[in-house]
Amino acid sequence: MNIRPLGDRVLIEPTAAEEVTMGGIIIPDSAKEKPLKGTVLAVGNGTKDEEMVLKKGDTVLYGKYAGSEIEFEGVKYIMMRQSDVLAVID
Repeated sequence: MNIRPLGDRVLIEPTAAEEVTMGGIIIPDSAKEKPLKGTVLAVGNGTKDEEMVLKKGDTVLYGKYAGSEIEFEGVKYIMMRQSDVLAVID
């Protein structure tokens, strides 16, 4: 992985949106629910005010509009602040 978050930011790979069909109708990507769960791929060092508590490999829940979507080498990721993460799934 060539992306290294800075400060209190984390890089998350979102879980794929579930495919839903309704009686043979294919739902376009724009109408699919945005995933709210993902896996932490990389973390920053934290800041002097906020210690980094997330670690690589954590499965997390985050808000629907949290973070910024980025695309790197054809793969979509989400970069967000640690404070935008709602919970860690054990």
